[in-house]
Amino acid sequence: MNTNLATLLKNGEGTIVDVRSFGEFMGGHPAGALNIPLHEIPNRVAEIKALKSPLILCCASGNRSGQAQMYLSAQGIECYNGGSWLDVNYLQAQTQA
Repeated sequence: MNTNLATLLKNGEGTIVDVRSFGEFMGGHPAGALNIPLHEIPNRVAEIKALKSPLILCCASGNRSGQAQMYLSAQGIECYNGGSWLDVNYLQAQTQA
């Protein structure tokens, strides 16, 4: 895991965006995360640009968040692939302890 992500989470910077489906998101997600499923991202770029940056993207394994990161970076949006939502959740818990 990128130590920069740990620092961002520790300092409460940016926005966590979970790109899994709504059903997956409802099964558990990092505290305060927004749910924007991967397939909706191209239609929601204006909304995403208005979020507090940088974006910390997560999904189940890091695959979909990696795709989202490549797409959003190409749109000029500062974002990081946080990998699995469980990893992001773990980092969040560590920073709040």
